[in-house]
Amino acid sequence: MEIIYLAGGCFWGIEKLFGSIEGVVSTCVGYGNGFVPNPTYQQVCDGDSGHAEIVRVEYDSAKISLASILEWYYMAIDPLSVDKQGSDEGRQYRTGIYFDDAKYGEDAKNSLAGLEKNLGVKSAIEFGPLECFYEAEEYHQNYLEKYPTGYCHVPFKLIEMAQETARYKRLPDGLLEPRVLEVVRRGATEAPFNNEHYDNFKQGIYVDVTTGQPLFSSQDKFDSGCGWPCFSKPIEPSSVFYRIDRSMPSERIEIRSLIGDAHLGHVFNDGPDDMGGIRYCVNSAALVFVPSKEMQQAGYGDYARLFELGLAD
Repeated sequence: MEIIYLAGGCFWGIEKLFGSIEGVVSTCVGYGNGFVPNPTYQQVCDGDSGHAEIVRVEYDSAKISLASILEWYYMAIDPLSVDKQGSDEGRQYRTGIYFDDAKYGEDAKNSLAGLEKNLGVKSAIEFGPLECFYEAEEYHQNYLEKYPTGYCHVPFKLIEMAQETARYKRLPDGLLEPRVLEVVRRGATEAPFNNEHYDNFKQGIYVDVTTGQPLFSSQDKFDSGCGWPCFSKPIEPSSVFYRIDRSMPSERIEIRSLIGDAHLGHVFNDGPDDMGGIRYCVNSAALVFVPSKEMQQAGYGDYARLFELGLAD
């Protein structure tokens, strides 16, 4: 079990979000990185203690990575807002990523650098060691479980997405074929024109091999001539996230699946103009193809809207 501490505005909603994610073992809300020992909620709200409202997130790294944890966090906050999230204002509502072990700090630093690269500016997110953490009063713990209609600045759509992670559970690496493991966990690239899906243009969806989460649709697939499966966009933008890849002389943008934290491939700005100009170049080994006629039986009936099943190949 590993732990990261996250400040993102009112801790009720942040705790509800992370408590909904598969692989998170426990959460606890509290007050951190202030200067008054054992502050009360009133002291924190009055701005007299210097603390932030923080959620301690304990997670199983075999089921969810720190990178994925932080991607969920970035979706829940406004990373450029200073001392304000949702309708809450004050120093206690600042954003922050804190750690009590340096080994987590390096991974978190790389993640934050990737976010700021995508933003094009420095974020307002505090980053550094956890100086102190005091558990909040009992009535604050799991507040939105006790009071489901209570105030929550985190979009409920995002919480619903988090609850979907119980449906798409990450397979243990030991169950993955060696060729798949090389790609999704070690960032390998398959040979062009010698992989399973590059020339498949039947109707259906492509799901993450590590979780079964739908990622891409044949409706958005095109032949780029590069020898790998290419798509103009994912089915849901939130199903993937991006990292800066400096493993080659020229910098690239890596694509990873959100729930499985699997390396998928890279994204480029040379796609067809009539499809948006973006090319998601993906390794076949990272994907499983589900034909449209089999989607209902395979448990993907809610994605049937993407196709006219009666006309499917």
